[in-house]
Amino acid sequence: MGKDLCDAFASARNIFDRAEAATGLELRKLCFEGPEEQLARTDICQPAIFTVSAATLAVMDEVLGPEESAAIRPAFTAGLSLGEYSALYAADAIDFEPAIKLVARRGQLMQQAATDAESSMVSLIGLDEPQAEALVAEAAQGDILTCANFNCPGQIVVSGSLAACERVEKLAPQHGARGAIRLNVAGAFHSQIMAPAAKDFAETLAGQTFRPPATAVVANTDAQVYQDAETIAPKLVAQLTGAIRWQQSMEMLESQGVNRYYEIGPGRVLAGLMRRINRRADFVSLNSLQAVEELAKQ
Repeated sequence: MGKDLCDAFASARNIFDRAEAATGLELRKLCFEGPEEQLARTDICQPAIFTVSAATLAVMDEVLGPEESAAIRPAFTAGLSLGEYSALYAADAIDFEPAIKLVARRGQLMQQAATDAESSMVSLIGLDEPQAEALVAEAAQGDILTCANFNCPGQIVVSGSLAACERVEKLAPQHGARGAIRLNVAGAFHSQIMAPAAKDFAETLAGQTFRPPATAVVANTDAQVYQDAETIAPKLVAQLTGAIRWQQSMEMLESQGVNRYYEIGPGRVLAGLMRRINRRADFVSLNSLQAVEELAKQ
């Protein structure tokens, strides 16, 4: 991912250079060549995805030019979980080097917390929030288990101990779920399994100063816009053990009259979720050089 951007634009290569210098990771090799099992580790994929997203932003500015870039300057930015760091970076709340260092540290701490406890995540298909909460209450049986991601209508991810996740898979049909899919993740993100990571990350964030965002940024934890720079660090810490309210974030933007969305970075996950949240939304995924160039032609 990101190779087409780096092959074509010095601005993308510059972002990768800065990311590698800040993290000590061979991000070019990992992003372009893999191996996939190493790139999939959360301590690797988090700085890798952030770097590709930042490189895409840099190429957009170069391809579109100052006038067109200003024309599509967003009214809001938002990002799902790790994506919130890209949203804050795009809103000029933090510079690139401190942002990539935070992301790398976040990935390391989350990987360690996942390694230290047998845990997982399960995507539930066809349940609403009250149904999912009822399932969690029955399946927990004293173990850590919580609703972790409210992605879109009919898709809620639960997160917790491995034993609790196994019970979720067995009990889900009794609660009306059309499916219960174990996710290929390192561990139970956005649950109390991540409490050790949250504690250490809070200490890391204590040394980081954020600027007031130049663009309104929506926080994952409550689907509300950050009111000031001082609230950023506490919500980023809370995000590690708390639920990601992506569906509610997008519904809030819709209520504010937002009618065009740009997904910046690798993949099309958010486009898929938006089709379930608001099928009428004008949604553009800028996940390649070709997609950015096509935007410039519009």
